[in-house]
Amino acid sequence: MELSEPTGNVPVVTTAQQSSTAKQSGSATQPDSLRRSAVEEAGREYGARSILVLEGLEAVRKRPAMYIGSTDTRGLMHCLWEIFDNGVDEALAGFGRLITVALEADGSIHVTDRGRGIPVDTEPRTGLSGVEVVYTKLHAGGKFGGGAYKVSGGLHGVGASVVNALSTRLDVEVDRKGTTWGMSFRRGVPGRFEGDGPDAAFTPGSGVDKLRRAKRGVTGTRVRYWPDRQIFLPEAELSWRKLVDRARQTAFLVPGLEIQIADRRGVQISPETGEPIDEVTESLRFDGGISEFADFLASGRPVTEVLRLQGHDSFTETVPELDANGAMVPTDVERRLDVDIAVRWGDGYDTVEKSFVNIIATPKGGTHVQGFEHGLVKAFTGALEGTRLLRTSEEIVKDDVLEGLTAVVTVKLAEPQFEGQTKEVLGTPPVRRLVSRIVESEMTDFLTSTKAAVKPVARALMEKVVNASRTRVAARAHKENQRRKNALESSHLPPKLKDCRSSDPDRTELFIVEGDSALGTANVARNSEHQALLPIRGKILNVQKADLGAMLRNAECASIIQVVGAGSGKTFDIDQARYGKVIFMADADSDGAHIRTLLATLFFKYMRPMIESGRVYSAVPPLHRFELINPKRGMDKYLYTYSDAEYQRTLASLTKKGIRFKEPQRYKGLGEMDASQLKETTMDPHHRTLRRITIDDAEEAEHTFKVLMGSDVAPRKEFIVQGAYRLDQERIDA
Repeated sequence: MELSEPTGNVPVVTTAQQSSTAKQSGSATQPDSLRRSAVEEAGREYGARSILVLEGLEAVRKRPAMYIGSTDTRGLMHCLWEIFDNGVDEALAGFGRLITVALEADGSIHVTDRGRGIPVDTEPRTGLSGVEVVYTKLHAGGKFGGGAYKVSGGLHGVGASVVNALSTRLDVEVDRKGTTWGMSFRRGVPGRFEGDGPDAAFTPGSGVDKLRRAKRGVTGTRVRYWPDRQIFLPEAELSWRKLVDRARQTAFLVPGLEIQIADRRGVQISPETGEPIDEVTESLRFDGGISEFADFLASGRPVTEVLRLQGHDSFTETVPELDANGAMVPTDVERRLDVDIAVRWGDGYDTVEKSFVNIIATPKGGTHVQGFEHGLVKAFTGALEGTRLLRTSEEIVKDDVLEGLTAVVTVKLAEPQFEGQTKEVLGTPPVRRLVSRIVESEMTDFLTSTKAAVKPVARALMEKVVNASRTRVAARAHKENQRRKNALESSHLPPKLKDCRSSDPDRTELFIVEGDSALGTANVARNSEHQALLPIRGKILNVQKADLGAMLRNAECASIIQVVGAGSGKTFDIDQARYGKVIFMADADSDGAHIRTLLATLFFKYMRPMIESGRVYSAVPPLHRFELINPKRGMDKYLYTYSDAEYQRTLASLTKKGIRFKEPQRYKGLGEMDASQLKETTMDPHHRTLRRITIDDAEEAEHTFKVLMGSDVAPRKEFIVQGAYRLDQERIDA
């Protein structure tokens, strides 16, 4: 979760300022008709010379998000995964059992592997060395055919070259045939640096250099690169936690592969001393494979032990291939599909599914996950037909089977079809059918087994699925009855809601206001045409700890959900939302921050589409007010500041300019403002400041809410202790 300033809601230039700015730029002196004619004339001149052709890696630098998803932390981490996965692909091919990753203090990233090493001989079509082709040519690599890799995560041939294009410097060293070869690049251009670091003098030039002799039998690749801060956002940082999670995940997926990671940036804080740690290291290796992974992910008491559903099959795929004349010819290719899935059911209700293709994570699923879930449902449906557990009118659906399930779904195949370079969704169509068939066969064998050790476990699992089905049906019936009851008994909205007259979601705003005192002022300050008010009493229920029933019984939570009007949880329909914006308006103190956090938790857990669509905001009321005595022409009589730092700057500026003012007022809460002040600073769309609540990383947001608002105290205590060392003691109001 993060808070950002939406550009459309914070006008920073008044009408007078806009006029002055326009005159300075010279545009204000031109009539509108002349400006329109200039634009029309430019449009008529559109021709071939207007087309810009981006050569080589220029396209990557021009549109980096097309290749790495974004230019924030997510994109920075994606570059690391591209280099890291090249080493993993070597391990998958049976070469090298060690990969190291180091986050260096100078901002560089150093990745090494013990694979075969990138080829250094000349590629005949381009006349360049293999290293230069891999790092400078898009869609060039050894993973398009079946010669170098049977399966791999890299499939588009753009990974290394994209990272190179987005780096101020990239150095690569290759150990092959008793020699260490080296080559350097600056923003994708090959050449040679005359010193260390990205700021050293650089001379462009092609060719790979012999650096030194290597030990006999030693092969591998070492890559060190400095991300280009012209491309990535200033706040983009490499995440140690994400690196640990990815390295652990890979170590689970490739049994016997050792991954050593190190953070030498000095950003990690010792919980014992509170001092920065020069180097933090982790060494990860798991010989148990995905069975161990499923155990690691699972929670609660097990209903079954970890089951492995394994099998292989083949399918025919039509792909374009070059013939002897260089023409693309459709060719039928026989593909082998290997399926390996680890599943474990527990007594809980949550479902944990991790899916991978050639060990590349597919967080948004794809045809392999669809096949897995379809095969499970068919297996349970078929097995239950031979028992008396399921009544005639009952049926099993996917949610019943997935309840309490922890699953690691892995498939391996040559040249899978991903949707986009970020490889989040598998799209190869035949995979769904084959995975479904294998899963149904393997799971049916388990559920219908007559072995003494297996039979009672299988029956307990089927009973759990049947009970989940009955609970689902009962809950749906209860919901339908409750809806009818609500429609008959309480078709009106809560009486404390101060609704607006407009029903257009593009204009309407709902302010959730803390306290009755602030409500009275806000009611006078609002524009009743499109601004509605809903007061809440103090702090609402922490829904991260409470269950669904407790949330619905809570009057404040129920009122908010009822007023928004789009339901909650899985039944939430954003198209039914009555308001285009929901704005949290609480005091600018610690209690107000807590209330905003509790409201954000409610929306994240039960009305998440509102946040995902950018319709949830937090108002930013001022902390101080300066009233000027005899202000100069063009100056406002009242000045507002929104932080202590801004207060100090304003105070110093007024004093330096000799502008007199009354004793500044510090607001302790919204109730201390009169209606005109509240309208001007917090509610008027032309002057107010809003912070939009957004989700950049759903998994990270889920983790943060669990740590800060969940039932488990230990992670929250650790978070508070670590944060205490970073706290400026001068800011403590004691």
